[in-house]
Amino acid sequence: MNLTTIVVPLLTLAAGTGAGYALRKQIALRHATDAAATAERLIEEAKQKAHATSMNAQQEASEILIKAKERAFSQLEEVKREEATLRREIQDAQKRMEKREETFDQKILDLEQKKQQLEDKLQFVEQTKTELARAKDEHVERLEAVAHLSQEDALAQLHSHVEGRHTESLLSRIRKLEQTEEEEIEKQSRRVLSMAITRFASSVCAEHTTSVVELPNDEMKGRIIGKEGRNIKAIEHLTGTEIIVDETPSAITISGFSPIRRQVAKRALEDLIKDGRIQPARIEEAVNEAKLNLAKEVRKAGEEALYQCGIPVSSVDPKLTSILGRMRFRTSYGQNALMHSIEVSTLSGMIAEELGADVFICKKGGLFHDIGKAVDHDMQGAHPEIGYNIMRKFGFPEEIAYQSIAHHEDKPRTIEGAIVKAADAISGSRPGARRQSVEQFIQRMEQLEKTAMGFTGVEKAYAIQAGREVRVFVKPEEIDDLTAYKLAQDVAQKIEAELTYPGEVKVTVIRETRVCEYAR
Repeated sequence: MNLTTIVVPLLTLAAGTGAGYALRKQIALRHATDAAATAERLIEEAKQKAHATSMNAQQEASEILIKAKERAFSQLEEVKREEATLRREIQDAQKRMEKREETFDQKILDLEQKKQQLEDKLQFVEQTKTELARAKDEHVERLEAVAHLSQEDALAQLHSHVEGRHTESLLSRIRKLEQTEEEEIEKQSRRVLSMAITRFASSVCAEHTTSVVELPNDEMKGRIIGKEGRNIKAIEHLTGTEIIVDETPSAITISGFSPIRRQVAKRALEDLIKDGRIQPARIEEAVNEAKLNLAKEVRKAGEEALYQCGIPVSSVDPKLTSILGRMRFRTSYGQNALMHSIEVSTLSGMIAEELGADVFICKKGGLFHDIGKAVDHDMQGAHPEIGYNIMRKFGFPEEIAYQSIAHHEDKPRTIEGAIVKAADAISGSRPGARRQSVEQFIQRMEQLEKTAMGFTGVEKAYAIQAGREVRVFVKPEEIDDLTAYKLAQDVAQKIEAELTYPGEVKVTVIRETRVCEYAR
C-alpha cells in the first residue's frame, strides 16, 4: 500500500462532504424563505379575521343590550302588578282582623258578664248552705234538749237496740250462708278429689332408706374395724359417713346427713362383705364402684319418674334428671320422696283436667315441687327456696318453678299452685303414707293443744283424730257466738304460722251453756 492509495480517497471524501454541505445550506435557505412568506400571509389573514370578528361582536353586544333592557322593563311592569295585588290582599286581611277583634271583644264582654252571674249564684248557694247548716244544728240542739240525750248517746242506744233485736236473725243468716257455701264447696271438692284419687290408686309408699348393714356373723365387725381401726377410718373418710359398731348382733349402723353418702357406704360394705377382702386399697375400689353404680341407678330412677309422669326425658337436663333420681334415697316422715313427687304430679294433672287448669304446669311442677330435698343436706336454706332456684337455673319458666314455693304458701297466687298444694296434702296425709315416732306424735299433740289454750276465753282444748282436729271449749260468759267464729279463724291461723304438720287440721270451737236445777 502506497501514499497515493491513501490520499486519493481522503480528498474524494472531503470534496463530497463540502458539496453536500453547500447543497444542504441552499435547501435550508429556500425553506426559511418559504416559511417567512407563509407566516406573513397567515398574519395578514388573522388581522382581517380579527377585524371582522370585532365588528360582529359589537353588533351582537348591541342586540343583547337592547334585549336585556326590554326584558328588564317587562319584569318591572310585572313586579308593579304583583305589588298592587299584594297591597290589596294585605288591606283585605287587615279589614278581616279588625272585624275579628271586634267580635272577640264582644265575646269577652259576654263571658265576663256570665262569670259575674255565676259568682253571684255561687255566693247565694254558699249562703244558703250556711243557713241550712245553722238551722240543722238548731234543730239537733232542740231534739237533744227535748230527749235529754246527745247525738252520740242516741246513736249508741239505737245500735244497741237494733243489735239486741236482730242478733239471732243475723247469726242464723250467717250460719245458713256459711253452711250453704261450705256444702256446695265440699260437694264440688269431693267430686273432683274422689275422681282424681280413684283414677290414681297406687300402693302405699313402703320403701324407706335404711342405714343398717346386716353381717353374716359378729366376727365380721372386727374385720371391718381392721388393725388399729384403719379399715373403718378408710370407709368413713371415703364416704363421708360415720360407721357405728355397737353391741347390736350381726349388724352395724351407718350415720350421716346425706342419704346418698349413706347409700354409697352401705353398698360398698355389702360388696366388701361378699368379697371377703377388707383392706384400704380394696375399700377404695369398692367405694368408687358403688359411686358409679349408684350414679347410674340415680339417673335411671329420674328417667323412670319422668316417663311415669308423661314428661319427655329429652325436655329435662340430664343433670336435673340425676338430681331428681337422688330423691329415690330421700325420705320425709318415712315416705319415699321420689314416689311422693310422682304421686303429686299424677294427682295434680288429674285435678287440673277436672278444673280446666294447665295440666302440663301442674304435672311438671308437681314432680319437681320437692326437688330441693334432694340437695338440702348439701346447701343452706329451706327446700322450697332451694328447689325454686334449681328449677330457674335449669331454665324452667316462672309458673313451673313457683310450684316449689306454692305448696308451702297459705294462699298460692295461681290455680296451679293451689292444685299442687292440694295434691301434696293428699299424698302426704293418706293413711300409711307417712310415719312418726311416738315422741314426735306426742309432741305434736301437745303443741296443738297448747296453741289453742293460748287464747283468752278458752276453757279446754283437745287434739283428736291423730292431730287432724282440735276441739276448743270456750267459756260462754266470755265468748259469744260472733266471737267464736273469729276465735276459730285465729286458732287456725296460729297453727298454720307456728306448727309443722302434714295435711290439714280442723279447728272446732264449742260454746255450750248448761243450766242445772234440782227439784226436791
